[in-house]
Amino acid sequence: MMKKLVFAAAAAAVAMSLGAAQAAEGIQAPKSTWSFSGIFGTFDQAQLQRGYQVYKEVCAGCHAMDLIAFRNLAELGYNEDEVKAIAAEYDVTDGPDDEGEMFDRPARPSDYFPNPFPNAKAAAASNGGSVPPDLSLMAKARAAGPDYLKAMLMGYEEDVPESVLQQIFEIETEKNRKRAEEIGLTDYNRVESVEDLGLPDTSSFNAYFPGYGIAMAAPLGDEAVEYADGTPATLENHAADVAAFLMWTAEPALDDRKQMGIKVIIFLLIFSGVLYAAKRKCWADLH
Repeated sequence: MMKKLVFAAAAAAVAMSLGAAQAAEGIQAPKSTWSFSGIFGTFDQAQLQRGYQVYKEVCAGCHAMDLIAFRNLAELGYNEDEVKAIAAEYDVTDGPDDEGEMFDRPARPSDYFPNPFPNAKAAAASNGGSVPPDLSLMAKARAAGPDYLKAMLMGYEEDVPESVLQQIFEIETEKNRKRAEEIGLTDYNRVESVEDLGLPDTSSFNAYFPGYGIAMAAPLGDEAVEYADGTPATLENHAADVAAFLMWTAEPALDDRKQMGIKVIIFLLIFSGVLYAAKRKCWADLH
């Protein structure tokens, strides 16, 4: 398990550096307000539960989350019986049995979320040749993290404001102008529509995805998920909630880390005061 986490963290670091380089070529994801932002920020359990609901009902059909165990959902506020019930909805492969055969059984809280596909080739075959990425560390593997994820989920052509589209067209037109200038041409292709971007027929336009062409069709929309707590089922709420949930899957110990950091800072401040008072006391006769 430790080796798996080390490799996953290394992959996330590489992906983050690549994502930062790619994001610099296009428009930046708008900044959003998150409950977990800042040194005193904490996860909103209600939002995480809504985000898990979006993942379960929409994302889980294609995307794995193999670094999260069902028992981790207790941190979202689910009790033991609820966690067991959630796990039991999934089947996992176990074995071998006494006859040396592998078998399927209902998942237990100690099991990790199963991959929706048996292997990468099966995943690609079901998704137009593209393998849906694992979402466990996605919020850490992309520059701007949850801001990017929220923007990407809202970045399909029908959901993007005209002003954002015009900004993209200007950026791409300027790139074409510079390329033409570099090779000594005065004429260049002007980008005035999504069609002018020359995206593959198998991809969908997305304003915030690097290269603007994403293999995944728009997964969310208004009323895509009916929230159990009555929160308005808008596209923005869906996108924000699942982005927050994926931030939690990428760093479930965020709240504990911040609390420990605050305690350490307080301790160091008090300790510094004690040391200063001791120094004054020890050297008082020499001043």
